[in-house]
Amino acid sequence: MLEPITKHVEHWRPELYDVIQSKVDELTILGYDEVSHDDVWRCLNQKVWRKNKELTLHQVVQDILHMTDQLFMSYLTVQAQKEPGDLMEHIEALSSNE
Repeated sequence: MLEPITKHVEHWRPELYDVIQSKVDELTILGYDEVSHDDVWRCLNQKVWRKNKELTLHQVVQDILHMTDQLFMSYLTVQAQKEPGDLMEHIEALSSNE
């Protein structure tokens, strides 16, 4: 039986454009304006793959598809606290429905 191929998550990223786009589209529908591929990727790196970045392709795809909007909001909140400026201003700018 073949062993699953495990690679650093960055090696899988070029193959994941459509999967990441699916998550970007989902977050946009949920009201997060201006979400990018990089936003989703950084969120996963900082919140999901902090301790283990050596994964199989199916694990990475599963993590992307199961990332919740609550996890993304948590990531945005931490990022906004690290940056100068008003926290609520950052959150409102990213989640405005106008």
